[in-house]
Amino acid sequence: MYVRKRRRPVSEINVVPYIDVMLVLLIIFMVTAPLISQGVKVDLPKASANPIEQEDNPPIIASVDVKGRYFLNVGDDQESPLAQEDLAALVQAQLQKDPNTPVVVKGDGQVAYNEVIQLMVLLQGAGVPSVGLMTDPVEPE
Repeated sequence: MYVRKRRRPVSEINVVPYIDVMLVLLIIFMVTAPLISQGVKVDLPKASANPIEQEDNPPIIASVDVKGRYFLNVGDDQESPLAQEDLAALVQAQLQKDPNTPVVVKGDGQVAYNEVIQLMVLLQGAGVPSVGLMTDPVEPE
């Protein structure tokens, strides 16, 4: 009579391939992170204002360029200009998800003051309780 030995199943996981994949992903993220820029290129005015404290949630940045076009760092296409109604709708939707999200206006230094004010009024109409203004820091001479 032949007695067959039962083999015990091996319950070990080979983690070496997972570590390899993780290291490759880490290198990819380290290389691509500096290449990603957020928002639209505008020449901010220089001011010696104190920076605001960083919070857990990133701010909503509403931008106005030299031509008076509006942009928002929220949504699918952040590089294309938005109509006033679309910008207000996107801001309202974002504030409904998280009402504590700060809202900041990023206006080009060459844009007319009226354009920045109109953007702030539009944001106020969208339900934004307070709006901050972005500037570039003054470089020491």
